[in-house]
Amino acid sequence: MTNSSSAELRAFEAVARCGSLSAAARFLGLRQPTVSAHLSRLETRYGVELLHRTPRGAELTDFGKLLHETTSRLYQTEQQAMLLLLSARCQYQGHLKVGAIGPYNVTPMIKRFREQYPQVRVSVCMGDSRLITRRVLDQEDDVGVVLHHVDDPNVWCMPFKRQLLVVFAAVGHPLARKSSLTLHDLQDQEFVMREDGSRTRTVFELGLAAAGVRVRTSMEMGSREAVREAVAQGLGLGVVAQTAFTPSKRLVALPVAGLELYTHAHVICLKDRAEASLISKFLAVAEASRVGG
Repeated sequence: MTNSSSAELRAFEAVARCGSLSAAARFLGLRQPTVSAHLSRLETRYGVELLHRTPRGAELTDFGKLLHETTSRLYQTEQQAMLLLLSARCQYQGHLKVGAIGPYNVTPMIKRFREQYPQVRVSVCMGDSRLITRRVLDQEDDVGVVLHHVDDPNVWCMPFKRQLLVVFAAVGHPLARKSSLTLHDLQDQEFVMREDGSRTRTVFELGLAAAGVRVRTSMEMGSREAVREAVAQGLGLGVVAQTAFTPSKRLVALPVAGLELYTHAHVICLKDRAEASLISKFLAVAEASRVGG
């Protein structure tokens, strides 16, 4: 349906509903000659007579009554659509897809977001920073939380939280028995690392290299949970953001003096989607939640 046909049908529906051209013009916010022109074009284009103009107003012809049965349903559907849009504007209903490198950063944001917009359904995909960035670029996720600045002209990127790295070990590891450690106590220690390209691993290795400390990678694992289990089994030390480490009967954080290495969590989305309703609301929550960004 063309824009002109849509306007003509709306004019006809308004006249049928209001009973006269003048009342229809007031209802539509148009001049009466404009409404009359819409009706004339509709009748001329299809070779039909839709209404009789009388001193009392406008009366529908038999064909006009038949057409009105359809246009009234169109009007009701349009009104329902507008009510749904207004409801979304007031309640922000919908589905927000979030990608994150781990639950510890994104869960507090989602909690605050859901407190403000309880009608919104939120789904979360976990992965490394490269996967989350790709999913945002491909519009598989609406927003993402990654561990580095994304240098892409299509991506909006906001520093969110600075995270201290900690080294952890199995409770039976020799270093776990010491009350204090230095960076040089890590010399030649075996580490269970995330895969090559992990931001945490990169920051840790570069930081130790700058301090003149060399460590060995005994294993590479594809997830944070796999690293934790391998470390708990005594296969090496591990390194993780402090916010992601949970002590247990099997694992303990090591008190390494001088270990002041950080990753920086960033919130990202596509620039041309940053003003979209749900995305902009989530970004506002993220902005209010920023810590040490």
